Amino acid sequence: MGRYFEEFEVGQIINHCQSKTIFESDNNLFSLLTMNHHPVHINIDYCKNQQHGQVLVPGTLVFCLIVHMSVMDISGLAIANLGYENIEHLAPSFINDTLYSRTVILDKKESKSKNDRGIVYVETIGSNQNNIDIIKFRRKILIKKKGF
Repeated sequence: MGRYFEEFEVGQIINHCQSKTIFESDNNLFSLLTMNHHPVHINIDYCKNQQHGQVLVPGTLVFCLIVHMSVMDISGLAIANLGYENIEHLAPSFINDTLYSRTVILDKKESKSKNDRGIVYVETIGSNQNNIDIIKFRRKILIKKKGF
């Protein structure tokens, strides 16, 4: 699971094999667990009179799912996620949308303080079943090197 620092190449695009359909139960559980009780996420009647006419999936749920779809390929051997940045919600997600993701390797640098690791800088893009990009974000990941 994951890749060693040396296995990443700048410019490489990794299409992640995991995907996930967002079911009503996923939306309800996430909204309740995170105390996101806004009616646009949990009230069909309310949503009928709103911009999209249907329940919107919280952007934070979409973010979590897309991050975790990348773990098998990107951060399975990570020591730590160092930070997330530039999180952009590009399009709405709805119940029964199926999410897919891909990651572009933007940069990589060897650690200055420890020779057994390096930092990989990536951008991950999530899309739906219609190939519409719905979210993108960048993160830096501290990753082990081979042989340590």
